[in-house]
Amino acid sequence: MPDFYGTEVASRLMLGTAQYPSPSVLAEAFRASAAGIATVSVRREAGGEQAGQDFWRLIQDLGVAVLPNTAGCHSVREAVTTAQMARELFDTNWIKLEVIGHSDTLQPDPFGLVDAAAQLIEDGFDVFPYCTEDLVLCERLIEVGCKVLMPWGAPIGTGMGLNNIYGLRSLRAHFPDVPLVVDAGLGLPSHVAQAMELGYDAVLLNTAVAKAGDPVAMAKAFALAVEAGALAAQADPMDARDMAVPSTPVLGKAIL
Repeated sequence: MPDFYGTEVASRLMLGTAQYPSPSVLAEAFRASAAGIATVSVRREAGGEQAGQDFWRLIQDLGVAVLPNTAGCHSVREAVTTAQMARELFDTNWIKLEVIGHSDTLQPDPFGLVDAAAQLIEDGFDVFPYCTEDLVLCERLIEVGCKVLMPWGAPIGTGMGLNNIYGLRSLRAHFPDVPLVVDAGLGLPSHVAQAMELGYDAVLLNTAVAKAGDPVAMAKAFALAVEAGALAAQADPMDARDMAVPSTPVLGKAIL
């Protein structure tokens, strides 16, 4: 199972908490997924017994690790401030760091991401950076102290799956000892299985479950896909071949 900053998580599936039809559906979907981590976006709400308290109690009742998220932040200052708020709210040094650089694709700002990560790590945070599969960017993130990388599969919420198989495979090969999580763009259980077959440690998704016709059934499907993909990777799968090879032995075939 994946180990994030010294904490072993019981599941390779991480699940977001936004956009579900109702709190009860959210809770049922989490139970069906057996997800080990819930990501929670931080919003600027009143403290005390104001808006957001019921939601926080629901998340606590899930009994899983919480990974606060700086979703929607478009500057280093905004992301760092949001992370500091999250640490106070959720009493954790974990932070999923997003610094969005492009409004249409929601692609991360690589320069702002490295800057924000460096500031947060110096301040004692355990940073989970939402990034692209660019090797140079990932090297910079590791150099400033990130011990987990979360490259996207495709733009957030698109459900397109793994757009750059070569890039993701290269990232896995280049950083064999760094926990890698495919984050964003996963739409089907088959996408998740494919990510696990590439040797990734975990996957994070939200929209594909929350916006499904039956979120609970879809959560279960993703849970099974994660398990299948991980088992396949551990089983040392065969390599693809350019030519057909008979699976039935020719030796002993009757000669007519």
